[in-house]
Amino acid sequence: MTALPGGTPRFTTARAVTVAVILAALCAALGVLALGLGAVPTPARSVLAALLGGGDDLTRQLVLELRAPRVAVALLCGAMFAASGTVMQGVIRNPLASPDLIGVGAGAGLAATVFLLAWPAAPPGGLPWAALAGAWGGFGLVLLLAQERGGRLHPVRLALVGVAVAAALGAAQQLVLVRAPDGLGSALTFLTGTVYGADSLRAARLLPWALILLPAAWVLHRTLDILNLGEDLATSLGTRVNPARLLALGVGVALAGAAVTGAGILGFVGLLAPHVARLLVGARHARALPVSMLLGAALVLAADTLGRTLLPPLEVPAGLLTTLVGAPYFLYLLRKTP
Repeated sequence: MTALPGGTPRFTTARAVTVAVILAALCAALGVLALGLGAVPTPARSVLAALLGGGDDLTRQLVLELRAPRVAVALLCGAMFAASGTVMQGVIRNPLASPDLIGVGAGAGLAATVFLLAWPAAPPGGLPWAALAGAWGGFGLVLLLAQERGGRLHPVRLALVGVAVAAALGAAQQLVLVRAPDGLGSALTFLTGTVYGADSLRAARLLPWALILLPAAWVLHRTLDILNLGEDLATSLGTRVNPARLLALGVGVALAGAAVTGAGILGFVGLLAPHVARLLVGARHARALPVSMLLGAALVLAADTLGRTLLPPLEVPAGLLTTLVGAPYFLYLLRKTP
């Protein structure tokens, strides 16, 4: 990062690449650490050997079949929540926008819960679609209640309405879980914000959505930059603002809805990661989006790994730890926003 005359920082592509490489290395290191943790600890050398196709049968089973899906789900969900938050903040032009704060995560969680209770034998591929419908429902409800006269959205009003709607939807989800049949209620505990019990089926269900939506979010980086300039200037530059907003919001909501089906509602990941990314590489979405994805992935994997080691044999949900980190920052932003 260099400085322009007057002391204004200028973020460069080289800096963004360096930050991304460092974060990717951090994710890899956390992954190796997480793959070695468990009832049967596995040294890092044995973990690397198993990943490269070596090692004994027991080590390969522990690392590749039991632990690797959990690590993959944590990385994918963290990246998807972070990308969703970055897109939403860019479209709404609101620094307080994130999937868990504007009803997207809670709506997706409630819809996923109802779907699994109503159709317990439904194919796994239907769950993300149900979560996507719920995510749009929650988001639409927040926008409807938060709009002022003239369609204006005040950042603080949006955040407060979003928190209230998310709390109401979360309470409804808990009520549904209490009424769930024995066995099915425990199967839905991942919706509380944890990757505990993640298996290869869950990872395989998430992967196609991540492979489509994460690149789609990056492809929209120019659109997000233009929308950030304001509606009048974006229109003068030839952008059809409403279709562009709808497309970008569709990608953002889909990212959060799919992520909820993998790890539940991970609090404040979609708020914290975009802000830190902009501090590191600037506001241009071509740089901020990849860095935000890597930050979200590292944050969720670190929270899950820490949660497994704090109170063994009990596990602290990753969502609880991300909330403990993100809630103070949210209060700081709320106080700072005029």
